[in-house]
Amino acid sequence: MPKQSTSVRALQAALAKIATPERAESSAWFFKTGPGEYAEGDRFIGVRVPDLRRAALQHREMELDGIAELLTSAIHEHRLAALEILVAQFEKGDVNERKEIFRFYLAHIAGINNWDLVDASAPYIIGAHLRSGSRRLLDRLAKSNNVWERRIAIVATFAFLKQGEVETTLRIAEMLLADKHPLLHKAVGWALRESGKVSEEALLQFLHEHYSRLPRTTLRYAIERFPPERRARMLRGDFD
Repeated sequence: MPKQSTSVRALQAALAKIATPERAESSAWFFKTGPGEYAEGDRFIGVRVPDLRRAALQHREMELDGIAELLTSAIHEHRLAALEILVAQFEKGDVNERKEIFRFYLAHIAGINNWDLVDASAPYIIGAHLRSGSRRLLDRLAKSNNVWERRIAIVATFAFLKQGEVETTLRIAEMLLADKHPLLHKAVGWALRESGKVSEEALLQFLHEHYSRLPRTTLRYAIERFPPERRARMLRGDFD
């Protein structure tokens, strides 16, 4: 058996060893894998995220071919483990290695198909790579027919917020205000809330300008850091 396949099998075996049927059942419900739900057909074996992360990082030197194999697995935890490894490699990599991982991520984006997979990787690879370059990729992803690509577009901007920049987050948020998917309502609201930590003035201006277009869930997430009485006024459109 090739060395790379041995590494993949070893990680899969390690995850299986710490999996439980009870957690698998709970995760399948929590991540909406039933018929007609957003993650229909996704399969869980039942591994706690901290345990998964520890197991994955023991294989942080895995080559991209092995990571690609994990990202095509039907098992959710295999894909999450692949992304944990990929993020670790990106953070340690030099400029060329980061560029390769960024391109690899986009080439294997089909395997990043649940909200936790997006949130665990998009800011740390896509956002981190785009901090010093063009952001046009995010516009393209925000216009995608794929809900996960649209979520990547907004969640990736957390990398910019971390550097004190709100402009890209607000621009992508505006592009997604008409999105019908509840997961995007939450993600955009989350991003707006975090943008308010960088610039409360910019957040209030955005909310005032777009109040009539804001999904209620988005607005509630965006203002949850404010005191209760002020939140009540904001829900009525009063942002003074």
